[in-house]
Amino acid sequence: MQTIEIYTTPTCGYCRMAKSLLTNKGVPFTEIDVSRDPAKRQEMMGRAAGRHTVPQIFIGQTHVGGCDDLFALDRAGKLDPLLAA
Repeated sequence: MQTIEIYTTPTCGYCRMAKSLLTNKGVPFTEIDVSRDPAKRQEMMGRAAGRHTVPQIFIGQTHVGGCDDLFALDRAGKLDPLLAA
């Protein structure tokens, strides 16, 4: 199973939706709160090709993108294989 990291903020509804999807799939993830840590936000932006919105989701070395991207992968049947790789 891949390592999953999600950059989030506490008040982000899209972050909650993305975490809920992964939780419902039974996959563990590491949440990185960027709301009070400028260094973590910079780290996220560096990994996400400059994207500054949350969530930013990484599965292994793959940058999935945000919540909409995660749900699109799931609808296309591509999320489960990526999680299992």
